[in-house]
Amino acid sequence: MKNVTLIVVGVIVIVGLLLISGSFYTVLEVELAVITQFGKPVRVVRDPGLHMKVPFVQQATFFEKRILEWDGRATQIPTKDKKFIWVDTYARWRIADPLKFLQSVRDELGAQARLDNVIDAAVRDYITEQLLIEAVKSSNRPLVQSEGEEIEREVVEIKVGREKLTRDILAKARELVPQYGIELVDVRIKRINYVQSVRQKVFSRMIAERERIAEQYRSEGQGERSKILGDMERDLKEITSEAYKISQKIKGKADGKSTRIYASAYNRDPEFYSFLKALESYPEAIGKDTWLILTTDSDFFKYLKTSSGR
Repeated sequence: MKNVTLIVVGVIVIVGLLLISGSFYTVLEVELAVITQFGKPVRVVRDPGLHMKVPFVQQATFFEKRILEWDGRATQIPTKDKKFIWVDTYARWRIADPLKFLQSVRDELGAQARLDNVIDAAVRDYITEQLLIEAVKSSNRPLVQSEGEEIEREVVEIKVGREKLTRDILAKARELVPQYGIELVDVRIKRINYVQSVRQKVFSRMIAERERIAEQYRSEGQGERSKILGDMERDLKEITSEAYKISQKIKGKADGKSTRIYASAYNRDPEFYSFLKALESYPEAIGKDTWLILTTDSDFFKYLKTSSGR
């Protein structure tokens, strides 16, 4: 009898503990809770802390209160100017109405699937209505490279721009998601790229543009080189001309001084001067292989012939 009593008491304690544990639940600071009774929502608990519910009859379903992320798949979309591109988008969202959220999508996985449909459709609708440049640039500020040179000389002026385009996509998607208890916080374009069939043509055009700019640099360099060489040649000619003028002036003065010296020497002793000049002329006129045929009365060797007579 005593054992039966202990078993009954033990069962009662266990049932009591189960009832107590099933009656309490905890909501964290970053969570929301929806209480359902036989599968039907009865209330939403937003305040964090310890709360009570009817055990075994009511269930607590918890949802994230913080902002959640959505990262879509890259989608191939044609633009208005018939250029096929891959558009990769991402978004941020939160659960605004837990009851609608539970009834429509059940959980975050279902919400991600609905956002795939809603956001991808909005992105496709707006991208196909715009030129490619509208999805790439946000303003008409010219693109520049590191040296400060403008890359694009002639660019189509944008009327919408990437920022306005993403705001329109966000507004369009926001109209559809409240029915799922979702608030869409933001939508952005993460990456835009050409499809493979177009990418090679774009690369070839970029290479041709770089080669054109390189050729322009080379042409400007050749022009600058020619200018420098021309200036150098002009300066060289000026320096040479000035040096020649100075040398001729010095030479003229030296010749004048030499002439005066020769004249002074000649005036002092004309015969001796004539004798020296004759001696100077012999080495210049007579070489190793020189032959001279002279008459006996030639003046060329008169000082040699008459030296014994002097």
